[in-house]
Amino acid sequence: MLRRLAFCVAIVVAALGLTAVPAHAAPDFTVLVFSKTAGFRHDSIPTGIQAIRDLGTANNFAVEATEDATQFNATNLARFKAVIWLSTTGDVLDATQQTAFENYIRAGGGYVGVHAAADTEYGWAWYGGLVGADFASHPAIQTATVRIADTTHPSTVGLPAAWSRTDEWYNYQTNPRSEVHVLATLDESTYSGGTMGGDHPISWCRAYDGGRSFYTGMGHTQASYTEANYRTHLLGGIRYAAQGTGDCSVSAPPPDLALNHPATASSVENASFPASNAVDASSTTRWSSAFSDPQWIRVDLGATHTINRVRLVWATTYGKNYQIQTSADGNTWTTIRTITNSNGGEDDNTGLNASAQYVRVYGTARGTRKAGYSLFTFQVYGT
Repeated sequence: MLRRLAFCVAIVVAALGLTAVPAHAAPDFTVLVFSKTAGFRHDSIPTGIQAIRDLGTANNFAVEATEDATQFNATNLARFKAVIWLSTTGDVLDATQQTAFENYIRAGGGYVGVHAAADTEYGWAWYGGLVGADFASHPAIQTATVRIADTTHPSTVGLPAAWSRTDEWYNYQTNPRSEVHVLATLDESTYSGGTMGGDHPISWCRAYDGGRSFYTGMGHTQASYTEANYRTHLLGGIRYAAQGTGDCSVSAPPPDLALNHPATASSVENASFPASNAVDASSTTRWSSAFSDPQWIRVDLGATHTINRVRLVWATTYGKNYQIQTSADGNTWTTIRTITNSNGGEDDNTGLNASAQYVRVYGTARGTRKAGYSLFTFQVYGT
């Protein structure tokens, strides 16, 4: 009887032209989310795991999650295209597990480090290279501006060039720029408690020991994982680690467009401190102005360039408030970045976007009222 019923159903289906519903497509890849903690534990971990599961569902990749370090063995790791270290802390793997993970990366595996992944395994030098930099400190949770340095990578494409968001902002023990491809930096002038100066990478990627590494310092708060832009950022990092999507090459530093080009200033303290001292590549010669506000120094690049970065190294007397301005003719100026409450030292202003022949630093408030503006280095980068 059952056979006859099945046969009849088949005839009806065929007569009506119906077809069976196809099975879901196989996932493009599988990732492992690892969130073991041996120190501080972030309450955002469950939210982060769910967000990654949601990204997987929406983007056709499978997600497994664990805090079981014994899963770090050759057989199990081979099932995954990337392992996401989600706010891990402390020493989470033993020596055998560490070796298995090293071999996994050397065989072409991917690594995604999220936030406190940089606060993990301080005694494991290989891991330190993989993540890129170790955590040093952080101020209170607050709103800051993230400057996008690479607008084409999957983790940053489409994000606001000046991305304002709230998080716990890490300072790192070293600046990884020379070893990694920087994707985004923190503008320390937009919040309190930054210790890395004008060049504060917050997200980066690189090829590493046969595999791929992506790291973002963002993701402390539960709210992070509900933000559309942050989820886009995280998804792009996962795609790079798992599939190699995006250019993470570390290239030679670009040439300084201002080097030894004509520089002029509103004033000089005396003849020993001309404007040309700021563009001569020397870290010991400097331009110094009269002791009043406002003051400016400008450089003629000799031709029109697309400007994306201006690096300043101040002496002990510095510009507390100043503007970076550009001009096509040296007469009409456009402000492309405003800095307030700078504390001197190195100000590396990245994420700029202007086409100009002239670049000017226009100071409106000195850091020391009894002195002028004093600048060792005025560098301009672009294409």
